[in-house]
Amino acid sequence: MALDNKFVAKGLRLYSARSVANRTKTFVAKKNKVVAPKKVVAPVTPVEKTFGKGKRVIAAKASKFAPSIPAEIRSTAAKKVQQKVALRKSITPGTVLIILAGRFAGKRVVALKQLDSGLILITGPFKVNGVPLRRIDQRYVIATSTKIDVSSVKVAATINDAYFAAEKKSTTKSEGAFFSDEKKAEKKKIADSRVADQKSVDSAILAVLKKEKFLTVYLKTKFYLKKGEFPHQLKF
Repeated sequence: MALDNKFVAKGLRLYSARSVANRTKTFVAKKNKVVAPKKVVAPVTPVEKTFGKGKRVIAAKASKFAPSIPAEIRSTAAKKVQQKVALRKSITPGTVLIILAGRFAGKRVVALKQLDSGLILITGPFKVNGVPLRRIDQRYVIATSTKIDVSSVKVAATINDAYFAAEKKSTTKSEGAFFSDEKKAEKKKIADSRVADQKSVDSAILAVLKKEKFLTVYLKTKFYLKKGEFPHQLKF
């Protein structure tokens, strides 16, 4: 008969683990544990049966029950399928966007294209308002009615999601660095290839901006709401 070891308080039972073991004598059963011999499974040979005029080899019969050993269960790992993100109809290549959050909140930028991850590739240009080539989610931008002709802008195929992937930092530290009191913040050096990519994209956009009179000033001006203005009442 099982021992009724009920709770007397939250997380506290009437008998301790030692008391339960002494009362039920579970240690005796563990000491005198009988190990059952392993069953030797006989190899299954295919059986040949006659059906009418012909003969057929019957394969091994499938097991009636599911395997109890985890190694025998076939793993069904889910395949990661990246679904295509639908872009808003108001966002097209060349659309001027207003960034709503982050480091460049309020800046006006130019949308270049949609990447495979669904994020939008944007640029300031950097020479105009200091916004470099970046990725941004469409939920953090407002699409304006202003559009720039970016048909002459050629974005390299290398500028993709892997282009913006962050480098993995090493977690191991030397003994001197671990015990040092002063921590010098090293300035991250931008690769020459990234600088060249930024210049090639910006030069094509700046050539288009020269043709329009107020576009450069428009992109330089930061967006903000004045007193009495509400974003849902504005036409962008």
